[in-house]
Amino acid sequence: MAKKPSPKMGTEAAIDKQLAPQPENTKTQSLAPHTADAAGEQMNTNTGLPINDDQNSLKAGDRGPSLLEDFLFREKMTHFDHERIPERVVHARGSGAHGVFKLYKPLTEYTKAAFLNNTDVETPVFVRFSTVAGSRGSTDLARDVRGFAAKFYTTEGNFDLVGNNMPVFFIQDAVKFPDLVHAVKPEPDNEIPQAASAHDTFWDFISLMPESAHMIMWAMSDRAIPRSYRMMEGFGVHTFRLINAEGKASFVKFHWKPLLGVHSVAWDEAQNISGKDPDFHRRDLWDAIESGNFPEYELGLQIIPEEDEFKYDFDLLDSTKLVPEELVPVQRVGKLTLNRNPDNFFAETEQIAYHIGHVVPGIDFTNDPLLQGRLFSYTDTQLTRLGGPNFQEIPINRPIVPVHNNQRDGFMRQTINRGKTSYNPNSLSGNDPQQVKESAGGFVSYRERIEARKERLRNKSFFDHFSQARLFFNSQSDPEKNHIVDALTFELGKVKTIAIRERMLGILVQIDKDLATQVAYGLGLHLPDVLPTNQSIPADGNPADYQSVQVDGALSKSEALSMANTVKDTIKSRKIALLAADGADANSVKTVKDALTAQGATVEVVAPRQGFIIAEDDSKIEVDHSFLTAASVLFDAVYVAGGNNAVATLEAEANAVHFLNEAFKHCKPIAAAEEAMQVIDATYFSKKLPPDFSEDSVLREGILVGKPDKLFAELLTKMIAQHRFWEREKPRLIPA
Repeated sequence: MAKKPSPKMGTEAAIDKQLAPQPENTKTQSLAPHTADAAGEQMNTNTGLPINDDQNSLKAGDRGPSLLEDFLFREKMTHFDHERIPERVVHARGSGAHGVFKLYKPLTEYTKAAFLNNTDVETPVFVRFSTVAGSRGSTDLARDVRGFAAKFYTTEGNFDLVGNNMPVFFIQDAVKFPDLVHAVKPEPDNEIPQAASAHDTFWDFISLMPESAHMIMWAMSDRAIPRSYRMMEGFGVHTFRLINAEGKASFVKFHWKPLLGVHSVAWDEAQNISGKDPDFHRRDLWDAIESGNFPEYELGLQIIPEEDEFKYDFDLLDSTKLVPEELVPVQRVGKLTLNRNPDNFFAETEQIAYHIGHVVPGIDFTNDPLLQGRLFSYTDTQLTRLGGPNFQEIPINRPIVPVHNNQRDGFMRQTINRGKTSYNPNSLSGNDPQQVKESAGGFVSYRERIEARKERLRNKSFFDHFSQARLFFNSQSDPEKNHIVDALTFELGKVKTIAIRERMLGILVQIDKDLATQVAYGLGLHLPDVLPTNQSIPADGNPADYQSVQVDGALSKSEALSMANTVKDTIKSRKIALLAADGADANSVKTVKDALTAQGATVEVVAPRQGFIIAEDDSKIEVDHSFLTAASVLFDAVYVAGGNNAVATLEAEANAVHFLNEAFKHCKPIAAAEEAMQVIDATYFSKKLPPDFSEDSVLREGILVGKPDKLFAELLTKMIAQHRFWEREKPRLIPA
């Protein structure tokens, strides 16, 4: 008779309980299984020893030397000394949030991925937004590409959609990525400048890499200074494959479309915000979620049949090219809602490890040479940054499905594996996880037929570098074009080497001659009579004269590329500054505040002092900011309340007048009660006011003065929904 096993006791039983399979309804909670709240708990060491004194180190006498014996001090200090991990090489400055993805309709025709076929399931997601070039301590408002990375915790494992807020990239082949990053990072001799591309090494590299021309147009546009993470698009950048259950493949481009529209700040405003609040985007995301204004994005797919791979005048495998939406419309297939802030920034936002190679059955790769290089790089960088091969066991990186394989050991191993076998196949211990057939959901790489020589070459289909750069510039509104001119003039104006400036003008001429002319004027240079030779590295590895292939008949304009054509029908989560002082008209304040907050906006009172102001009717109005702690650059619009005494105070308050002048300069909506007209008269833009305040003029000029009634509130709402009135900016007076 077999001996009955004795009941497990103590630690062994506790481990069994910890490792036991969790009920189905706890899967979502398993995203953060080790959260800790110390409220009301006893202090102890990392081994569980209760601590009696955490205020004093162990010494030989109360004034004597500290003792090496003090293991409590050493544990605490050792942890502190090592609690900072290496920051990411790029995308170091980031903000994150939890959310859910809900599918609109099954995509069975295109993919067998479970999360893209089940409309009944909400897939947990963690999204991290970031800047690319700066360090962790840099500003949110640097002119830069923004990362937009989403980790889907699906029932088939984690899928990471790791992209940017721009649909293209600087380079075509990953072998040039270290060069690009070395060029844009602070220059190694003096570690200057931080989080900025306006320096010699970056533009030296770009001027020698004509394939970067398209991305430079995006990076110098207002897309590089978004109003909010909640108001920027996201793109998967590369062309991927979708595979259905029958093994049929389609090419796909991934998009994120923000429901609030795509909006930016002004460049001068971005620089001011960096001084006033370098955490502007991080704070905006956090506050929006905390207040219930959950950021929402729709997942869009551009699906291209495999037989159409060579249909276009660009190569689908070229990451410096986009697929115009006029040629392939974006299908919106589901919605992402970010609804929970992290519990701990380091444990979640900092330790999350994205990888373009984290895919699920039904999603696969193409031969895009930039994508192929990223498949190697992401694993490699996580090994260094997170200390070893067990970064997937960090709670924020864990899949919601159990993991079974015979991988063992390594730094920071958390799983306690039982048994003597750590190999496959084996016949011992019953520890022999089985491979999964394709029909049962096992991942199988797409069976692409390949017959080729091993070569270091780039196909000629990658050689058109200017057609889409021209398409992007031509698609912009006049204010957006002006901003690109200003950005290029600023950036190249910081370049000390004149030869680099001249070489870049040669690149710009091939995009648009008027663009190049305006930049040259701002730099005090002439356009080159003969285009400078662009040095590129061809197949044989030797520098050679390079001329871009020119494509005839390419699309000349795309409405989707201009932010002027974005959604402008909501003021949800917009921030409005309400300027007031003692003697303010309480009704004026309440009417406007109630009307705007009812539409989802946030209204904050800005006054000469903090605390409370006393209204005309002796009621108290709570103040959110003083003029010393607030600035117009932190708001989307401004309203000046009425009240004779308040108006007189604001007119005499230089900071209040500056607040309005700056808001006007940055093309923001400005409104005032009739009684506050004398405050408007004190501004520099008072002479530019429209002759009347009819609806047409208000929605054209972005300025409203009148009695704060229901009609007034409606017009103000429409103004704020427009976001900016860029036409206020002066037209160009640069000679052709």
